[in-house]
Amino acid sequence: MGLLAALFIAFEIYGPSIRGPFLFDDRYLPFFLPGWSQAPLSQWLAGVRPLLMFTYWLNFQQSQTDPFWYHVLNVLFHTGASILTWLILERILELASVANPIRRILALFGGLLFLVHPIQTESVAYVASRSENLSVLLFDAAFAIFLYRRSIAIRIPTAIAVVLVYLLASSTKEHAVVLPALLLLTDYWWNPGFSFEGIRRNYKLYLPIAIGALLGGWWVSRVLSHAATAGFGMKDLPWYEYFFSQCRAIWIYLRMFVLPFGQNVDHEFAVSRNILDHGAIAGLIALIAVSIAAWFWRRRFPIASYGWFAFLILIAPTSSFVPIQDLLVERRLYLPFIGLLLICCDVLRRLRVSRTALAGTLAGVIAVFAILTYNRNQVWGDSLALWKDSTTKSPNKSRPRFQLAYAYYAEGQCAEAAKQYRQASELEKPDYSLYVDWALANDCAGQPDTALDHLHKAVALDPTAHAWALIGMVYAKRNERGPALEALDKAQLLDPNFQPTYVYRGNVYMLSGDSANAAVQFRRAIELNPTDMAARNGLNLATRQVTPRL
Repeated sequence: MGLLAALFIAFEIYGPSIRGPFLFDDRYLPFFLPGWSQAPLSQWLAGVRPLLMFTYWLNFQQSQTDPFWYHVLNVLFHTGASILTWLILERILELASVANPIRRILALFGGLLFLVHPIQTESVAYVASRSENLSVLLFDAAFAIFLYRRSIAIRIPTAIAVVLVYLLASSTKEHAVVLPALLLLTDYWWNPGFSFEGIRRNYKLYLPIAIGALLGGWWVSRVLSHAATAGFGMKDLPWYEYFFSQCRAIWIYLRMFVLPFGQNVDHEFAVSRNILDHGAIAGLIALIAVSIAAWFWRRRFPIASYGWFAFLILIAPTSSFVPIQDLLVERRLYLPFIGLLLICCDVLRRLRVSRTALAGTLAGVIAVFAILTYNRNQVWGDSLALWKDSTTKSPNKSRPRFQLAYAYYAEGQCAEAAKQYRQASELEKPDYSLYVDWALANDCAGQPDTALDHLHKAVALDPTAHAWALIGMVYAKRNERGPALEALDKAQLLDPNFQPTYVYRGNVYMLSGDSANAAVQFRRAIELNPTDMAARNGLNLATRQVTPRL
């Protein structure tokens, strides 16, 4: 019954986003690449996150690029993680000798709060964030296996299970590599209590998991070495500037846990270039002070102090020293959320109120947060609403404006899209992507001259087959066949396998009445992407015109 209730609540509050579109980086997921539908499973699993890609493969087999079932699976993973959160809280409260029925009330409240808190929306409603909620589901599963072992000294089958699930979690998203640190903290804190005895007895686990941690560290370094938006190789964001910025960001996360207002898919958050910039020193001093207090009063407030150190361990992969392009991202609270729940549990168990009053108050909190999450999902269920919300809250940031422009373009409001691209260009120096998408909006809005101007600026920055093929397409629409074919020849020279080149060239030949050559171009396009209906329709038309009528 509990599982069914959790599923009902989850699907109710996430209903608006379940019926929503793919958003933001969703469109860069591999299954949107031309020809990916024909790729074997081995190609899907060849990347750095094979289990994650396997779940996308399952979705793709069922619904291709229909977003509905992708969202459904995300909600299922989130529901599973919330149930594991409840079980983990129940066990830790038991280790802390919290008596029933308070223990059950608090554990149930924590599991439900994880389920319905609005800060979780980005991790669930955003398909590309499946790496977040699937990895946390596996992370929590490994942690629960560890907590529910039958004796202080872990048995070999249990140790093997923990290590295997841990490796699955780490291969889904790299932040899961911190599990060994959480296990060590847990054994020290509760097994039997502020003692290294539990750690010593569990060498059967820590020996293999140390190997797993080394593999995880190697895996993370491998991913970061190829990442454009994270790692120590980022030129514009040194590690110390990122650290100073995170000393402030962590307190924003804590505030949003308690008071989840000001949510934003793309926060405008300034970099702290030094320890004094934007008050970073105050954030750092506060973190140190709370940590010292948590250690000093660990015996008096064991659950809260444990929760604080668990929070710091779990948020460390994304909010410490390793630079990441985006400084403040709501989904980063998904993994460390359980640490904050433990702090809440310690506070709530000390309130001198009746169990009935406590349960009623907590039920009211869950109801309020569920309503807030439903409202937030209404925003996530509409791309225009999401990016209008973000541009209002981040008025000086170019990326939300760029995404709003794309949303208008996808809705066919091309003139408004071109306007938003222009505003984005005023906030930040235009790059290749902005010029290309801006040109598409111009072309759609009936502004071919402006479109060509922007496309030529794009190829000046990066002469790609994509941009030259679009130049050929725009010239063809203007019936300027010579310049169109010249541009398409440049596109083919740059990338002979860029499939749209052949579709556009086929269209140019059709305009010239050369159906035979058009058919050759369309056949080549179909060879590269058998699912392209524009190429198939063009081939059918060209073939009918070439074939003599009997």
